[in-house]
Amino acid sequence: MRESLGRGRSCGAFMAVVVLVSLVLAGCDSDDGPTAAQAGQTLKSDILQLLKERDARDVTVTDPGGKDIPCGDGKAKQTFAATGTDGSRMTEPYILRTAMLGALSRVGHYQTVGTSTPDSPIRVVNESTATILTLDSSAAGIYAVSGETQCLRSS
Repeated sequence: MRESLGRGRSCGAFMAVVVLVSLVLAGCDSDDGPTAAQAGQTLKSDILQLLKERDARDVTVTDPGGKDIPCGDGKAKQTFAATGTDGSRMTEPYILRTAMLGALSRVGHYQTVGTSTPDSPIRVVNESTATILTLDSSAAGIYAVSGETQCLRSS
């Protein structure tokens, strides 16, 4: 009887160690979200995809991004921006901003931030990708999209 009791304790202790090690390893595998570089790539992809969804012509990258910009606590953010022209070239800026907002659901899960007026840019955020976009139009027929990542760990 003593032998089986001793083995039971050993087996219980062994199982406790296995569970503890599993918990420690699971903690090491936690997802800290994207790095600044990863979010920067998503930012670039989303902006270019949005302009493609709007059938923008003459797309021009106005901020190529790709560089970490320090923003404190050892973290960084990245930027990217591009413009394009609308097919009619006469569509009013507020209509272009609204059209980009409508097309955004085909690009990612962005939510509007704050309120905007017909004469102001529209800001949207995607929390899962840590990206923020500004949808704008500087003149009739011109799409302008700029963005930045949140402050994230450097790559």
